Amino acid sequence: METIDFVITWVDGNDPAWRAEKNRAKGIEEGDAQESRYRDWETLRYWFRGVEKFAPWVHKVYFVTWGHYPEWLNINNPKLKIVRHEDYIPAEYLPTFSSRTIDMNFHHIKELSQHFVYFNDDMYLVKEVKERDFFRNGLPCETAILDARCLPGKNKDGKPVKQNGLYTAAFFDMAIVNRYFNKSESIRKNFLKWFNPVYGVKGLRTWLLMPWELFTGFKSAHVPYSYLKSSYEQVWEKEFDILDKTSRHKFRETADVNHWIFNYWQMASGAFSPRSPKAGLFTYMSNNQTHNQKVKREILSGKYKFVCVNDEVTDPEAFDEAKQQLTGALETILPEKSSFELY
Repeated sequence: METIDFVITWVDGNDPAWRAEKNRAKGIEEGDAQESRYRDWETLRYWFRGVEKFAPWVHKVYFVTWGHYPEWLNINNPKLKIVRHEDYIPAEYLPTFSSRTIDMNFHHIKELSQHFVYFNDDMYLVKEVKERDFFRNGLPCETAILDARCLPGKNKDGKPVKQNGLYTAAFFDMAIVNRYFNKSESIRKNFLKWFNPVYGVKGLRTWLLMPWELFTGFKSAHVPYSYLKSSYEQVWEKEFDILDKTSRHKFRETADVNHWIFNYWQMASGAFSPRSPKAGLFTYMSNNQTHNQKVKREILSGKYKFVCVNDEVTDPEAFDEAKQQLTGALETILPEKSSFELY
């Protein structure tokens, strides 16, 4: 079995030195600097507990940070490697407050394994996982289902969507994929990977979208991403200009690509192994506490191996209760302190 590393990115949004540097950058360049992108739900210790309890086979954990880390983190744990932005991101891209710059440059981490799994800090292991849940036969595990993407003119409330509210990166990613891969040929060469019974009824999307000549999109599971380091290197070699341009932005910009380009590239090239969409759950915490209680039940259901819980709480008064719902679920599953914690 190949060596597999985990990579997690984290930021302490309450660090005054970090906030001062971010504010200086905001004075220079406009971009997406939403506070929710940096808000701390204080659930990081549960991420480490999940790794130790459910994935003891992992080789190394690369903790990618601006330079800070929680006081409780045991930085002397033999499996833990603290990686600061300046340790691997080219100097011309620093300082950065864009997740895209941070996660599109992982291939510069010298000791990082060829096979690695990328976690956002809102992705948690909540059930036992094996190496084969992320890589099989040396290839990343992926749910390869086609999707139809469009840019909406209005949101669900009928109000016009502002340009900076559109998640456009996926469309720019798709443009690159379609420039290099012929959809029909790619799927024909890897037919059983695309039309695999493990996808269940959701695989019908691919059948229905086959008449379109180009890749119209990929159904994103938004759970931990399995990557080959060589995929990063290959895309950077072929599309340096657009990746370089994105990496130079201090904050997320509408015209950026993102790390999904490496994910899409692996699927379009056939460098993946099929995985059931039922392995993970992608959900969110909101202002609606009834919804948040449902999320808690889903996490505790035992149906999923990993979950991603986005922060969609816009009402400050709803945040504390939403946080209690999430931490309550994780504490129920992972009550024991891990060796990554000092206290």
